[in-house]
Amino acid sequence: MNAPHPGVQRVGVAALSAYRDRIDVRSPAEFALDHVPAAENHPVLDDAERARIGTLYTASPFTARKRGAALVARNIATMLETAFADRDREWQPLVYCWRGGQRSRALTQVLNEVGWRAVQLEGGYRAYRRHVVAELARLPQRFRFVAICGLTGSGKSRLLAALARSGAQTLDLEGIARHRGSLLGDLPGDPQPSQKWFESQLFDALETLDASRPVFVESESRRIGSVQMPDALLAQMRAARVLTLVTPQAQRVALLKKEYAHFISAPDLLGACLKPLIELHGKAKVARWEAAAAAGDWDRLVAELLETHYDPMYARSLALNFPSSRESLVIEAPDVSPDAFATLACEVRAMLDAAEAIES
Repeated sequence: MNAPHPGVQRVGVAALSAYRDRIDVRSPAEFALDHVPAAENHPVLDDAERARIGTLYTASPFTARKRGAALVARNIATMLETAFADRDREWQPLVYCWRGGQRSRALTQVLNEVGWRAVQLEGGYRAYRRHVVAELARLPQRFRFVAICGLTGSGKSRLLAALARSGAQTLDLEGIARHRGSLLGDLPGDPQPSQKWFESQLFDALETLDASRPVFVESESRRIGSVQMPDALLAQMRAARVLTLVTPQAQRVALLKKEYAHFISAPDLLGACLKPLIELHGKAKVARWEAAAAAGDWDRLVAELLETHYDPMYARSLALNFPSSRESLVIEAPDVSPDAFATLACEVRAMLDAAEAIES
């Protein structure tokens, strides 16, 4: 632990919520991997500078500190003249680096010399990261989750969004993960977060929830694309009350064609994504699906993918991971229009209220 420095006030991770303005002085690469939610990146050393000083440090720590200090001073001066130039006298930022050491202390001290009431995060990002891991093991147990189950294309995400618009409390895991949770679930031009950034956003979302109200969430497997669900959250979801959304296949096909429209304009991309299915379904069947995509026969292709691959796989996963789905409340979606889901969201909330009233 770094010793306190004269003139620099340090606060613990528990005080984070008291500071709306958060400054991450680590390098852009460190920031991109993960950071405190709502933090702005104002590096006192950029990626190249940090690497250069690190290399120099192995040969001469004194020379590295001397040159590093010059770079830090110049970068802080630039911040004062640009990013921080319009901050008013009452500004109270929280500043952090990797472990609450020299990088954040340097900026915090200068900001206080100017007259702002800046504080340094004790332990830096490392302390914050330990806090996130601990809280993700504890927080999920506070909530009553309601898991929305349903076959692929039934509109679970749309129902969840409609519930949020209606005022219900929701946790959008696929939105945080930037992935639809299936083999074809990548969002074009929108890469998934790192595992750590996923967990930071998840922690931030859980902290805003009211434990006295139910939380609607989509049923998910352990992995959503490349990121993994925390064990405590997954366990709490799998013990949740289940709502099963039933949607006619024709409507499911229509919805999936809209949500995966990027494949319609690039059938070769779909073909590449289907390659992993060869091991399960054989080369001939996957080749037939690729040919259907190339020919634009999307209705037949989507229907066959649902019947042959997605529906059986989802049924097995549901039986394994959500055994309470056998006793779930069933909700039917006659169509997948926005108005239909808005109406359905109101019906779901009324159905849940009635069920909980009977149980109490």
